[in-house]
Amino acid sequence: MPIIRLDVVRGRSPDEITELLDTAHAAVVESLGVPVSDRYQILSEHGQAEIAALDTGLGFQRSREIVIIQITTRPRSDSEKKTLYKRLAEMLEERCGLRPSDLVVSLVENTDADWSFGGGEAQFLTGALPAKPPSDSGG
Repeated sequence: MPIIRLDVVRGRSPDEITELLDTAHAAVVESLGVPVSDRYQILSEHGQAEIAALDTGLGFQRSREIVIIQITTRPRSDSEKKTLYKRLAEMLEERCGLRPSDLVVSLVENTDADWSFGGGEAQFLTGALPAKPPSDSGG
């Protein structure tokens, strides 16, 4: 936890996809303090005509290398979110060559009752996992 969904234009190699996933996970671990073993990711590839991501009036020039990331997570502070956005942009540029203008990120927050990690149970509610994050940033 969290669940990270990446949407990209089809055409990256398997190694490039692995690096995108590894880098996104590393940024989330660093910025939100989640355990390294909490890794849930889905990458979907689309034809170029299947992704529309304009600049929202901010002047960004998007390319076919665009990566749209949606992260479903427990509630986070504004500070944690800003740190995450910055680290994602920095790390994806450094490790994957992704221009920061080709990165779009959205966080979707939910609560402990909204998670089941298997077995038909809500582990945060049953006590199998700590219901409250171990620190301000937590899992």
